[in-house]
Amino acid sequence: MELFGQFSILDIVDVAVVAFIFYRLFLLVSGTRAAQMFFGLAVLIVLSAIAQWLRLNGINWIISSLKTVWVIAFVILFQPELRQALVQIGHNRIFRRFVPTEEFSALGEIVKAAEQLSEEKIGALIVLERSVGLKNYVETGTPLDSTVTAELLVTIFTPPSPLHDGAAIILGSRIVAAGCILPLSQDPYLEATMGTRHRAALGLAEETDAVVVVVSEESRNISVARKGKLEVMSSPGALRSELAKIFGERTEHAPGRQAEVTT
Repeated sequence: MELFGQFSILDIVDVAVVAFIFYRLFLLVSGTRAAQMFFGLAVLIVLSAIAQWLRLNGINWIISSLKTVWVIAFVILFQPELRQALVQIGHNRIFRRFVPTEEFSALGEIVKAAEQLSEEKIGALIVLERSVGLKNYVETGTPLDSTVTAELLVTIFTPPSPLHDGAAIILGSRIVAAGCILPLSQDPYLEATMGTRHRAALGLAEETDAVVVVVSEESRNISVARKGKLEVMSSPGALRSELAKIFGERTEHAPGRQAEVTT
């Protein structure tokens, strides 16, 4: 079916897809060192087009000779960004329906770590990223990119670890960063006795769809912040059930109670 003269619906779809790809690529490299390299590569592409239009044979010959090298250089220069993009694609809900992933394999380790930290009266702030990206908060901490294990989480939050005061952010089965700074809740109705750690958990839960597990070093309570609300879990089993319910696993939910906590 022809529309607007020589343009068809497929042409419009083609342009829209290309525009979306460039938009997502721009968002991926925005604010990083790769943005400058991406801009330089774009300049080379524009110069190539101008050289072909003006029939500058010498420049055209050089650019044509380097075409195969460009692909390799692109992969080398943007290797971290390409890897991050592939990870984000793999974590997309659409693809998770067809490709089995290990996104929820870390839940048991998180529960185990929370239980041990609670027993030892060590405070902790564990963030589980969902559909809303937490890049801004990840950049405030120390990058780790490590597999989630209970031992590593306990080590991170055990003083005098330099990362114990911040939050650990988890994406899928990886600890992306630790020592991250979270926004404090602006709710004026919160109890004055609520500590900074719980206010930070609520603050992130108010701004994003992340799930935040909080361990109180004073009361030993384990709480879950989600959708701007904070609930205290009655036991590690209740925490496991709550996380499984949130992340879609088929298990019964053990309810918590409304939070009245201090840190």
